[in-house]
Amino acid sequence: MPLDPHAKRLLGILAATRTAAGRPTPEAMRRTIVDLAEVADAKDVPVWATEDRDIDAPGGPLPIRIYTPAPPTAGLSPALIFLHGGTGVFGSIGTHDGLCRMLANESGCRVISVGYRLAPEHRFPAALDDSRYAARWMFEHCTDLGIDPRRIAIGGDSAGATLATVVCQIERTSGLEFALQVLLCPVTDISTDSESRRLFSQGYFFDVATLTWALEHYLPDGADTLDPRLSPLRCKDFRGLPPAHVHTAEFDPFRDEGEAYADALECAGVPVRRWRHAGMIHHFYCMAGFIPRSREVIKVAGAAIREVLKGPQTDHRGGRGIVGSASAPASNISRA
Repeated sequence: MPLDPHAKRLLGILAATRTAAGRPTPEAMRRTIVDLAEVADAKDVPVWATEDRDIDAPGGPLPIRIYTPAPPTAGLSPALIFLHGGTGVFGSIGTHDGLCRMLANESGCRVISVGYRLAPEHRFPAALDDSRYAARWMFEHCTDLGIDPRRIAIGGDSAGATLATVVCQIERTSGLEFALQVLLCPVTDISTDSESRRLFSQGYFFDVATLTWALEHYLPDGADTLDPRLSPLRCKDFRGLPPAHVHTAEFDPFRDEGEAYADALECAGVPVRRWRHAGMIHHFYCMAGFIPRSREVIKVAGAAIREVLKGPQTDHRGGRGIVGSASAPASNISRA
């Protein structure tokens, strides 16, 4: 399928406005992503309520935002712990607000978005430590939050999806029993050179040069790119991991490694549903204010999450699909 026309138009706008001023600083890249969210993120998504809190974490106050879907769930609610993307250097709760609002409404979950620490101020493994702590905190505070501990999913996009996979791998024997992992365009092997990386190495929003730049800021000296905490596809054993929903985009340089991760899970007997979203680019799910098909994809993703987390009678079934080209079987509470 050809590149989605709205995605193509956005890429053209971004190319036209890009400056040739050399390599950006982390601060400049963060401002760029915030500006992009202002232009492209969905802005018209009311939820029942949002609540901002700071968790007292070992690395300092850890911000979270809790989205309650409209209408709210009667009784204990399912939940999705969400880890935003941004290479571990940029991105925030704010840049992913529209996505989290849509996911909450479409899935029926309370979505808990985590503002983990960013590099280079806090290099690896700070983001992973924060993500693990937030997950443990969620399970420990289920009663206070009105959440069913049997129906907690964890997920994220891009580097946030990477963090979610690693949390699942590390915590699989710790008692944190995630009902599902939801991975949007995950980056699963920072050491690889796949066909999709070669095909879409530049000109498709997130390019390989940006990843190289980000890793220079994210990784401490001497870091091993084969470390499964950085490249979860390098994990030696995928057995016993939670069921997974793996979403990839046709024109994403990281498409192949996301699909390879789904393959590895399936080979280990983990139930997997997967989608390759035709015509889409990396980060498209945060561009629903500019790319209409993003909303359709999030509806699909949310409905699949809702099906898995509907209750104890859940039946985890695998499946494949190419969406678009073929159908696939201190707290602050506000109403917004």
